[in-house]
Amino acid sequence: MRLIKKLIKLVVFLVIIVVLVVAGYFGYVFFTYSRIEDNQQLEVKNNGIDVNTMASKLSEKEFTIVTQNIGFGAYTPDFTFFMDGGHESWAKSKDSVIETVNKAATKVKSYDPDFVLFQEVDFDSTRSYHTNQEDILLETFNDYASVGAVNYHSAFLMYPLYQPHGSSYSEILSLSKYNMESSVRRSFPISTGISKLLDLDRCYSVSRVKLENDKELILYNVHMSAYGGSDEIRKGQMTMLFEDMKKEYDNGNYCVCGGDFNHDFTGDSTQVLNGADAQSYGWAYPFPIELLQDYEGIVRCTNYTSGSYTPTCRNCDVPYVEGNETFIVDGFLVSANVNVTYLENVDNKFEYSDHNPVVMKFTLS
Repeated sequence: MRLIKKLIKLVVFLVIIVVLVVAGYFGYVFFTYSRIEDNQQLEVKNNGIDVNTMASKLSEKEFTIVTQNIGFGAYTPDFTFFMDGGHESWAKSKDSVIETVNKAATKVKSYDPDFVLFQEVDFDSTRSYHTNQEDILLETFNDYASVGAVNYHSAFLMYPLYQPHGSSYSEILSLSKYNMESSVRRSFPISTGISKLLDLDRCYSVSRVKLENDKELILYNVHMSAYGGSDEIRKGQMTMLFEDMKKEYDNGNYCVCGGDFNHDFTGDSTQVLNGADAQSYGWAYPFPIELLQDYEGIVRCTNYTSGSYTPTCRNCDVPYVEGNETFIVDGFLVSANVNVTYLENVDNKFEYSDHNPVVMKFTLS
C-alpha cells in the first residue's frame, strides 16, 4: 500500500511538471508574439542605375518583371511540408538551401529583369539552418537596388515534435535595376485568434521608382495569408491592397503588384489544372474577382501569352511528380495605365521551389 501511494505521488508530480512545462511554453509563445508596426519605412540599398543620369526616358521603356516565391530554400521536388499534410518541417540541409536559392537566382536572372519580387526569403530561421538567403540572392543581383521587408517572425515553435519547426524570420525582397526613391512596409490585417500563431505577420511592400515626368512607378511586393485567414481577413487584406493601388492610380502614378496571393489567382485554376471535378483547397480560395470590380482602374493579369494555364504552385502533401495537384496562386495586378505586352507562368517543374516564377513585360501609357 505504501509503495502504491509513492507511485501515485510520483505520477502526480510528473503530471504537474508536464503541465507546468506545457503552460510555460504556451505562455512564452503568446507573450513573445508581436506584430511589426504598420507604415514602417524600409532601408533601400541603391546599387542600381540613377535614373537622373539616363539619356533615354524611363517612361518609354518596355520593362520585364519577375515574381518568385523561393519557398525558404527547402522545396526540392521530393520535399513535403507538414502544414500541407506532408512530413518535413526543415529543409534537407544547409547545402541544399544554398543550392536551391542559387538556382532560383540564376533562373530569375536569366530573364534579364528590370524588377524582381521575391517572397519567402529567410534570413535567420531554424527551418533553413539560419542561412541568410538575401545575401545569396544579392550575390547574383549585386548591381540592383534592393529592399527587404520582414513578412513574419515567430518564437520557437515546438511542433511537429519529431522535428520542431523552430523560429522563423522571413522577408519579401524587391529588386530594381533603377534606384528607388523610398519603400514602406504595410501590415496586412491578420487573425487575432490562435491561428495568428500559424500565419504570423503578413505584409506587402510599396517601393517607388521616380520617372522623368514627375510621376512614379510603384512596385507592390505581396505575400498574403495562407493558413490563418478567415473570410473577413481575406477580404480585409484584399481591400487594403486594392484601395492603396487605386489611390496611387488616381494620383496619376503607375502601379505594378506582384507576388504570392495564396488564392486561386484565375479563380478556376484548381479545376482547369486538376480536372473539372477537383475540389478547392482550404488555403487556395478563388481570387475575389467581384471585390476587385469595385476598384476601377486595377486590373488582374490573366491574359497569358501562351493562351493556356501553367501552374505556379504545387500542393506539398506528397513529393512532386507531374500530375500532382497544382494551382495558379502567383501573378500580377496592374493599374489601367500599365500595358501588359507579355505574360508567362514558367513551367519550371518546381525544380527549386514549390512555386514557379511568373514573367511579365509591360510599358507605361
